[in-house]
Amino acid sequence: MRDTTEPSADRLHFQLLGPVRALADDRHVDLGARQQRAMLAVLLLRGGATVSSDELIDALWGENAPPQALGTIRTYASRLRTLLEPGRAARTPATVLVSVAGGYALRVAPERVDAHVFERFLADAAAAQSTGDTSTAHDAYAAALELWHGTALAGLPGPYCERQQDRLSEARLAAQEGLFDCALALGRHAELVPELTSLTAEHPLRERLRAQLVLALYRCGRQVDALAAYADARRLLVEELGVEPGPELARLHAQVLAGDPALALPVATATAAGPAEGRRPAGAPFQLPAGIPDFTGREELLGDVRGALTAAAGPAVPIAVLTGIGGVGKTTLAVHAAHLARPDFPDGQLYVDLRGTSADAADSGSVLAHFLQALDVPEPDIPDDLEQRAALYRSVLADRRVLLLLDNAHDAAQLRPLLPGTAGCAVLVTTRSRAVTLGGARQFHVGVASEAEALSLLAAIAGEERVTAEPRAAAALAAACGHLPLAVRIVASRLASRPGWTVASLVARLDDERRRLDELQAGDLTVESTFRLGYTHLPADQARAFRLLALADAPDLPLTAAAALLDCDDFTAEDLAEGLADAGMLESYAPGRYRFHDLLRLYARRRAERTEAPEDRRAAVARLLDHLLATVGNASRILEPDHALHRHLHPVTTPGTGFADAGEARQWLRREHITLAAGLAQAVRELPGALRPAGDLLLTWSGLIEGPAHRDELRRLSELTAVAARAADDPRVEARARYTLGNLHYYTDVYEAAERELSEALRLADAADDPMCRHLAANALGILCFATDRPARALPLLEQARCLCAALDDKGSEARVLANTARVRLALDRPREAERDAAEAVRIAGATGNGPTIAMTLYQHGCVLIKTGRPDLAARQLQNALGSFIEQQQRGWEGLAWARLAECRLAEWRDEDAVSCAEQSLTIARDLGKTYCQGLALAVLGRARTRLGDPSRGHDHLREALALFEGLGVPEAASVRELLAGAPARVR
Repeated sequence: MRDTTEPSADRLHFQLLGPVRALADDRHVDLGARQQRAMLAVLLLRGGATVSSDELIDALWGENAPPQALGTIRTYASRLRTLLEPGRAARTPATVLVSVAGGYALRVAPERVDAHVFERFLADAAAAQSTGDTSTAHDAYAAALELWHGTALAGLPGPYCERQQDRLSEARLAAQEGLFDCALALGRHAELVPELTSLTAEHPLRERLRAQLVLALYRCGRQVDALAAYADARRLLVEELGVEPGPELARLHAQVLAGDPALALPVATATAAGPAEGRRPAGAPFQLPAGIPDFTGREELLGDVRGALTAAAGPAVPIAVLTGIGGVGKTTLAVHAAHLARPDFPDGQLYVDLRGTSADAADSGSVLAHFLQALDVPEPDIPDDLEQRAALYRSVLADRRVLLLLDNAHDAAQLRPLLPGTAGCAVLVTTRSRAVTLGGARQFHVGVASEAEALSLLAAIAGEERVTAEPRAAAALAAACGHLPLAVRIVASRLASRPGWTVASLVARLDDERRRLDELQAGDLTVESTFRLGYTHLPADQARAFRLLALADAPDLPLTAAAALLDCDDFTAEDLAEGLADAGMLESYAPGRYRFHDLLRLYARRRAERTEAPEDRRAAVARLLDHLLATVGNASRILEPDHALHRHLHPVTTPGTGFADAGEARQWLRREHITLAAGLAQAVRELPGALRPAGDLLLTWSGLIEGPAHRDELRRLSELTAVAARAADDPRVEARARYTLGNLHYYTDVYEAAERELSEALRLADAADDPMCRHLAANALGILCFATDRPARALPLLEQARCLCAALDDKGSEARVLANTARVRLALDRPREAERDAAEAVRIAGATGNGPTIAMTLYQHGCVLIKTGRPDLAARQLQNALGSFIEQQQRGWEGLAWARLAECRLAEWRDEDAVSCAEQSLTIARDLGKTYCQGLALAVLGRARTRLGDPSRGHDHLREALALFEGLGVPEAASVRELLAGAPARVR
């Protein structure tokens, strides 16, 4: 279920050992721009100590700090407080990011910052090593390294972060070396070779790693390889640095050459490890299936699995369980890992296919009988009773080192009688079921192959030359297979058996999703039969859920959307989805989120087409649309509480997801953007009777999206909806879609297209008798005409929009329209009327109590006051508006407010303050791609820098502003042009 509580200091976790992230109860917090994240990182790494503003400026910019750096620091601090404490009431002191004596401190416990936890683990490891407790030290190093998820502080700017990145990277490498030292001392040399080979390639001049690799190879009986590793290290050191290897590496080389017994494992370690490598007792069973010669990739996972099988676990039996969907390569990986681990289990390897996905799963008692016979127990000596048989089996395995590969397990009950009772043996299990839980077992999820691994497998089977000849087609072929190893193997086999086919020709055959599963078969290998094994074992309710959840086009689904598709409550939906995840038919990759593998989705849809009636399939998609519209409506009511639009939407039948506050609503909108886009497009394409709710979802949702990131996508959705509405002869939906499209063109400064779409929206809204859309289109068209220097055309449109507000009983919209009208009256040289309308707009907005509306009218009032010669009063209005915009995370409006405040400071002859404000505006405008705002900021910068004695730079700014304004066709171009015309020739 959704958690509606807010983040607080004791619920926040911060990750610095990779891309910088903050998590509140495992939910990611959007930390904003890179420099803002860099400031957070500085504060976190200082461990709660106070960091002065000067130190922060130096950390972020070094010697290149801009003039407005202090203001930027304060802005970042304000935003971070909002992000880290979204539930904090206005004017309530912050408790996480606090202001202290000219600086800031972050009150976060060290255990909630991974970099501090990493350093604590390193200290624990060093302490354990100092007392000779190698096993504990090994575990501490391993725990420290598991915290890493990429390059520390990845992508963050500033000299401080660069220095810390180097420091942390060096500490990570030293921890890896410490881990390898411990592993070598514990006799785990064989599992280290792949990782040491990789790391020495990354750090070829690091002698300690080279020495560890040489020793590990030597202890594996690979003396020739050990000497070659030393020779490679020496060659690089001489060629790159002109030096010979250091004393440690040179001494190790001499010992390897001499076969020095001192290089062998200490006696205690060797004894604990069991019989010497290479010992093959007479009669030992070696039942592993043959490994495949074309196995590729999975190096890291192989190392982890092998490490789990050979880890010293005291008296416990090491158990590794591989889970994943059918066809992902669990058995192939397990067999390969088992072959690699054979030297560690010289008393034999036992294998059985437990047939967990078939109707006749293997009986544990029968498996025990086969195992006991393989272990040289005469058949007459094998008891009939299962418990006695299992006890004999454990006794026979005692003091032996045997590896068991239990493939395709059904459940834990089937496995428990087959487990050894004492350390020395190890068990490797594969299963589709996530619910197979065994005490002390390490679970490994086997995901699909990476693109590189899929292409390597394709090349290994079909031929390297065919893949390299058509690299793009090969990548497309692997993608069409969803990088599922079984599917890749099938298409590669088809190519191998058909030398006349091109890779592209097979891609074309897989393009039709409805036939893709039919194409994925080669001989007795088929993807569909693999999926069918899992599907036929599902209970009826899970099978129905499997079919219905796949109907949604969204790549993944939150729990609430799954409940809508299944027509049940969240608790029931969670039980069904988790049951599918346990069965390996659905992935639960994050709390409350679910997704299918692409091919499993196609299989589920095929089952749905054969099982569910067409009207039932359409009803499921319609329920999802209803849920999305209801939830977006809830978000809009929080973010735009006074908007009459809420009363003019298609009625919904479900309550949707509710939100505690604006921060939670915005977070949901960001998180579910893809779900909304996919659900909307699917409804328009597949549900002709659902155009009205789809159009209303588009209209409401588009008004809540800030920034340019998704405008192209929204434009495509708007065009799709408009075309469908015209085909269905529904002017109401088409009007709303064209209004949305016109707004998007306006935001991207394509004014001609914007005017065309908004005019058509107004015409259609009149025809459909849709007062809501008439109001929206008239207001937007009026703003556009004002922006393009046609105030006389704008005024009647805005007056029409205001008249409609009365019919809609919409005071908030009336305030916004009146504020726009004030700007138009000013352009018509009617300043007294403009001031009257602007003041009245502020009054009406204040009566609504709606923060965004109040802030917008304050902004417009400030703009009017600037033009009527009262910059001091204008500045007060704009500062109030600016604070609200920052708090509401409305960055577009924030950029405009900074620009207008810069104009006030310029009018007051506070030129340095004008530069600072304008630079703040310019940064935001460039981030968001706001051309008009960039022009405003550049125009102020040009005038201010000229007055500050830097006319060359100032006029560069003015020329840039003029180019932007002329491109837009806005009236501001004229005043900038006049300024440049009066400039001295030398700076033009």
